Amino acid sequence: MSVSPARAAAFDILLRIERTDAYASEMLHSSRFAKLSLADHGLLTELVMGVLRWRGVLDKHIAQHSTQSFAKLDKEVLTALRLGAYQLLFLDRVPTHAAVNESVELVKQARKRSAVGMVNAVLRKIDNSSHDRSDISHPDWLVERWKQNYGSETARKICDYNNSAPKQAIRVTRIQTSVGTAAPGCPRAEGPRGKLPDASSEINRAALDGQPGAAVPTFLTNELSSDGIRLDAGSMLANSFTVTSGDITRTKAFRERRLIIQDEGSQLVALVVGPGTAILDCCAAPGGKTRIIAEQNPDSTIMAVELHPHRAALLKKLVMSNNLRVITADARQLPLNKKFDRILVDAPCTGTGTLARNPEIKWRLKAEDISRLQIYQIAILSSAMNHIAPRGRIIYSTCSLEPEENEEVIERALAAKPEFRDRDCRDELQRLKDTRELVVDNIDSLLSGHYLRTIPGVHPSDGFFAAILEKK
Repeated sequence: MSVSPARAAAFDILLRIERTDAYASEMLHSSRFAKLSLADHGLLTELVMGVLRWRGVLDKHIAQHSTQSFAKLDKEVLTALRLGAYQLLFLDRVPTHAAVNESVELVKQARKRSAVGMVNAVLRKIDNSSHDRSDISHPDWLVERWKQNYGSETARKICDYNNSAPKQAIRVTRIQTSVGTAAPGCPRAEGPRGKLPDASSEINRAALDGQPGAAVPTFLTNELSSDGIRLDAGSMLANSFTVTSGDITRTKAFRERRLIIQDEGSQLVALVVGPGTAILDCCAAPGGKTRIIAEQNPDSTIMAVELHPHRAALLKKLVMSNNLRVITADARQLPLNKKFDRILVDAPCTGTGTLARNPEIKWRLKAEDISRLQIYQIAILSSAMNHIAPRGRIIYSTCSLEPEENEEVIERALAAKPEFRDRDCRDELQRLKDTRELVVDNIDSLLSGHYLRTIPGVHPSDGFFAAILEKK
């Protein structure tokens, strides 16, 4: 019996995640699976992300109905069981025979024939069982942290958001490499008689008409409709849109980098950096925030630092801007002599604000990882503080929900360097609202004290934190 391309690919991806530190979002968009049909790729994404989001529930059912010790199951067998169980419990349109038989076949192909009977029996028992879809499906220790830090109601909202497929946000890019020439990353599409309409002007016209962010630019709808793409306006930013149907990664606009996929919270952090003449972006890869900084500061000198050479090389390809220089270095020991008036420290973190998009993180993360990363974050921020000019600003950000990686890092950095003070992020949010970049009515809803804070389920985005430190 053959296995469908989508299930075979899902098995390979989930098994690799189980064995390595790979991320599902990266593998799903790798060239290896680019030849799958739109329908197969959709099923592949549903299977992989569904299994990762609901792994806690799936494992409970597998353990309940298996006579074999859960801890002794081979990874191949466990992966096939999770795939089958997810289809039986969560996908109403998948026939039972397809879910069971193809999971059994996957075990055979993985050369685990001794487990065939057990897999078949467990899945058929699961098919006859019921489950509660309100299960939070998160590690208990992580949920308890959120309850303590945000309250039970917000913790529940975070879990519910993480267990659902988030909206895919895109941003229209503005970068040009020379005057009058549309380059990869420029928000322009071929118009009538060769003209290149400016996306930002259409967005601004909508804002001036009293509907900031309410209109999708005509050039976008015209170009993307033939690819089956439908867009809605973003929830927070005027230049951001959400994909309501279709696969944006298969469009010419995406391939040419005129559109990029980037969560609105991530975009907002980059916009908070604001104007500067000399800007440093620490820990810059993959480059989404770097690109926005370059767009917002076309006449400035921008330097991006990335630790890993292969990621630095990718950053150069993804952000093609004449005013950007990329260097490979450790942000804890910056090999730079000059001072900057703006520095973004988008610090490596646990990523607990991004579990809807990266659900594998919640099953890998350990409590001790938080304190370990805090040491790293303080070191990077302290290094950046040595390279800021007087009255210059450092924007420290993470995609973590954990206070140890956010407020505590700021408190410790300020205690060590009293020549700095924290600035209220409200001023920058107000600036963005005045320039019609930010279309949120109540900017205080984005604040936690002096800090920018978005919370999954409370805000329509991933969870981000940002603080502004100014040198006196």
